Amino acid sequence: MVLDNSYEPCDFVLFGTLGDLSRRKLLPSLYQLEKANLMHPDTTIVGVARQEMELDAYIEEVHANLIKFGEKNLCEATWEKMKARLHYACVDMKDVESYCVLDDHVDPSRTMVCYLATPPAIYGDICRSLHSCKIIDSSVRVVLEKPIGHDLASSKVINEQVAEYFDEKQIYRIDHYLGKETVLNLVSLRFANSIFATNWDHNCIDHVQISVAESVGIEGRWGYFDDAGQMRDMVQNHLLQILSL
Repeated sequence: MVLDNSYEPCDFVLFGTLGDLSRRKLLPSLYQLEKANLMHPDTTIVGVARQEMELDAYIEEVHANLIKFGEKNLCEATWEKMKARLHYACVDMKDVESYCVLDDHVDPSRTMVCYLATPPAIYGDICRSLHSCKIIDSSVRVVLEKPIGHDLASSKVINEQVAEYFDEKQIYRIDHYLGKETVLNLVSLRFANSIFATNWDHNCIDHVQISVAESVGIEGRWGYFDDAGQMRDMVQNHLLQILSL
């Protein structure tokens, strides 16, 4: 697969770049895009976190996590291309002034994609700070990771906070489970297969059972799960999203 020439470069700004989701899923996914030649040569990846860290240390951290959670044997040519894209910015998510450092890492002529792999409680703070520093405009895209809030009321509050600074067409709410190959294949299995397309209804299906066999436990994420809980983290988003398919 080769990148379409109509694609434009972007600055991919990853908030929470040292967190579990980024280490396990997002950065390995970016590596796979690099490997498949699906990233524009001028696209950059800007990791954002609270920790003070030199760029070389961040690059080493990314490399180690790609091996640990991605491919054991990295393609050196692919890694060298990805490494050249990496930037790191230390930002206190609740300190507006600290966001100004992003000016050194993004190009106003390129589209900026802000991926918020952070606790949802600070989505509003991040959007407000980006606006206050005049970093965002109508071309910026913001990606919100689930769960967005811990109940309906908090979800509405967070969405209202984000909507103060971004139009709906700029906001992308994502559940990374929907990107799994097996889940993506459900759509084709149901609608593109003539055997199932006409029989996938209550007359032919007795019940639906979804089993999620995880190979990874809570491990070092007690802080997150003590707050969110497994029902909110897994059932009300991942599993119900799959059920809706």
